[in-house]
This record gives sequence, C-alpha cells and structure tokens, in this order.
Amino acid sequence: MPHHVTVGVDGSLESAAAAEWAAQEAMLREVPLRIVYADEWPVSAAIPVAGPDVPRWSDELLAAAAEELRQSCPSLDVSTRRLSGRPAAALSIEAAEADLMVLGSRGLGGVTGYLLGSVGMATIGATERPVVLVRVPGQPGGRTTAAPGDSSGDVVVGVDIHHSCEPLLDFAFDEAARRGSRLRAVYGWSLPPVVRDASALAAAEREVSQDVARCLTGILAPWRQKFPSVEVVERSPTGAPAQQLVRAAADAELVAVGRRIRRSPLGAHIGAVAHAVIHHCAAPVAVVAHD
Repeated sequence: MPHHVTVGVDGSLESAAAAEWAAQEAMLREVPLRIVYADEWPVSAAIPVAGPDVPRWSDELLAAAAEELRQSCPSLDVSTRRLSGRPAAALSIEAAEADLMVLGSRGLGGVTGYLLGSVGMATIGATERPVVLVRVPGQPGGRTTAAPGDSSGDVVVGVDIHHSCEPLLDFAFDEAARRGSRLRAVYGWSLPPVVRDASALAAAEREVSQDVARCLTGILAPWRQKFPSVEVVERSPTGAPAQQLVRAAADAELVAVGRRIRRSPLGAHIGAVAHAVIHHCAAPVAVVAHD
C-alpha cells in the first residue's frame, strides 16, 4: 500500500489551515497528499447547498483546494477523493489507509465547522491511525500570527510513565527528527492528598520527583538510541498532567498526545489529558492511539 497523508476539507477556514499543514507534512515525509470530502456533512454556513447540488459543490471544493496546494507546493503529488457515508465513519475508513489524517479544529471555539466537535472527536475515536488537529492562525484559541517566531520549533510529547506508549513515542521522535527539532518529553504528576504537613509534603515530593525523573529517563532511553539526532529535554513537573502539558506546549510547533485503545460497546474514549490538549493547545495536536 502506498504511503500518503490525508486531509479532510469542508470549505471552512479550519480545513484550509489543515490542508496547508498537511501539504507541508506530506513534503516532509516525501509522500503524496490526498484531499477528501464526505458528502453527508450537515448543511451549515460553510456548505450553502444541499441535496443534488452537494456532489457538484464538493467536487468544485476539492478541485479548488488541490489547485491551491499545487500552486504553493508544485513538487507535491496531490489527489482528491469524494467520500460517501457519515463523516466520522468515512474519515476513519480513509484514515486507515493513510500515514496520518489531518483535520481542522476550533478547539473550544464555535461549533459550526464540521471537521471539529463531534465529527472530529468521533474520527479520532474510530481510527487507530494518528490524527492531527490544526487551528487557524489569528483565530480565537489559535496563534496570534503565522510568523515563524511564534513557535519554539519544538515538538512536545506527553508521556505516561505508568502505561506503555511506544506508538506515541515513535511518532513524536520521528516528527522531531524530520523537522530537525528538539523534543520536549513532559510528564505531569501529583502526590495523593494524604500528607497534611507542609514540610513532610515537600520532602515527599523531592523524594518521589527523583524516582519519576529516573522512570521517565528509562522510558525514553530506547528512543534516544533509535533517534540519536534528536535533542531531548525531559520534564516531570508537579501538577495535573493535562495542565502541565498544555503549559509546556504553549510555544510548540507540534504537540503529540496519546489515546489508549479501548474497545467497548459504549464507544471509544480519548482520555481526559488528550481531550484537554485538543481543546486548549494553539499548536497542531497529534492524537496517537496505543494499547
């Protein structure tokens, strides 16, 4: 099966930002880019038509998006595909064939774009392939500008030292290596609220923090050997994991967070940390499924 990057478009500013990011990612990976659109999107301000006009509208949208990227990235192999079926299901099937799926996101902003909210979250939960969510520079929740100086250039990855997360670490190290970026590995933790005395609490935190740091170093050691060119910074601050990861990712170029695969009749869950990072990080967020 040929490798490629897939991006979903819907005519919104978010999907345009996602398409631009996906094109750059495809060139980094030296693979083709596939632009897709699902016919059964709900009608909204971004789609001013319904019924039999949708296929024609979507074909025009796909053609315009492809032409714009061919103009900006003339060396990139760009193809398009119109999908049928419910958006999340169609996108997850398409994602299974790709190296990664890229979607637009508004985080905690409006909910009129349909590559965010329930569709985006459902797509993440329905596929085991990495999904990257991209914000619009200058929009609420996104970066104030698209200038290179707004980003440190770092890739940030959230690590859980209590669970195996090899696919997440492989993705994060690989992305850092492709970009020539520094990788910041972050694990936030807190002591159980059982120590009441302030001095005893401080002493306990000092002791545990050393064990946490050693554990984080041990988890990352095989990946440092596999990717010797990647400069790694390890951070294990005290505090809620989601809060610490969002704080560390404030100036990141890309944030990678894990999602444990849970096969349940009640549906997939992405986890509290991944949920918080998706909604509060301005940088593109990659959600990587792992056992």
